[in-house]
Amino acid sequence: MIKTIGGLLLRAVVVLVGTAILTFALLWNAPGDPAQAIAMARFDALLTEDVIDQVREEVGLNKSFWPAFGDWLGPLLRLDLGYSAVTGRPVWPDLRTAIGYTFPLAFAALGIGLAMSVPLALVATKRPGGLLDRFAVAIASLGNAIPAYWLGLILILIFAVKLAWLPALGAQTPAHAILPALTLGLGVAASLTRIIRSGILEARGEPFLPAIRRRGVNERSIGRDHIAPHAAIPVVTVFGLELAFLLEGLVLVEVIFGRPGLGTFLVQGILARDFSHVQAVVVLTALVFVTVNLAIDLVYRVIDPRIGQNNA
Repeated sequence: MIKTIGGLLLRAVVVLVGTAILTFALLWNAPGDPAQAIAMARFDALLTEDVIDQVREEVGLNKSFWPAFGDWLGPLLRLDLGYSAVTGRPVWPDLRTAIGYTFPLAFAALGIGLAMSVPLALVATKRPGGLLDRFAVAIASLGNAIPAYWLGLILILIFAVKLAWLPALGAQTPAHAILPALTLGLGVAASLTRIIRSGILEARGEPFLPAIRRRGVNERSIGRDHIAPHAAIPVVTVFGLELAFLLEGLVLVEVIFGRPGLGTFLVQGILARDFSHVQAVVVLTALVFVTVNLAIDLVYRVIDPRIGQNNA
């Protein structure tokens, strides 16, 4: 187990370093002059070449790629995210504030997805191929087909504009989180419903179940001890990936709903070519992906010890 965890951690480090280099390279080679973009964002005015050159030297853009990357990576290895090239403030306090808006919204969306998908999948698998099953599959397929930005705009139009029940923009009160959480949660519910349904039906078709029934084991014990563990593996996979991919969806949803979370933080950093801001979000997102994948691998080994034996 220790060897397995060590291999997973090594893979995680490679992913984090590769992601950081790739993102820095994309920002470095993006069209336009990053020093001019930073200066415009900092002073909000048209500037002379002398001022732009001063900004270029101040933030290290007069260096070549690898020395500039090293200047950013060195402090990061000491758990220092550096300073914003635009505001001059440390990145971590602003990032922490953005996390405080984004992560609760992500967990709320996951909660909505689970609360909708589990009952719907269980009802659908009572009679496979029946009316409720076809209805659940249709709802899940429709949910997967609707883009988050379109669904968010529809929810704003209905509940904020037409009915005036909920606020659309901002994050001043808990009510402001309802529509964005619904926008993300409905997409999560659609994915989880299909996977939970398929996992349960596949587990019910396992060839050893009739032999267990002939031994007199009741259906409740079969469902708990045999069907549930077999159905859990694909569900754990999708649930973990949904948690990671929610950060990606949150970027768009937070911009649509005007929330000051990681999405707004990232978009503002990209527009201003603020390397420290963008790299902080990228490293955080990559860290979440890596952590979730590591947790999934470990949960696999708890659910089905044979997975660890095969890898050994």
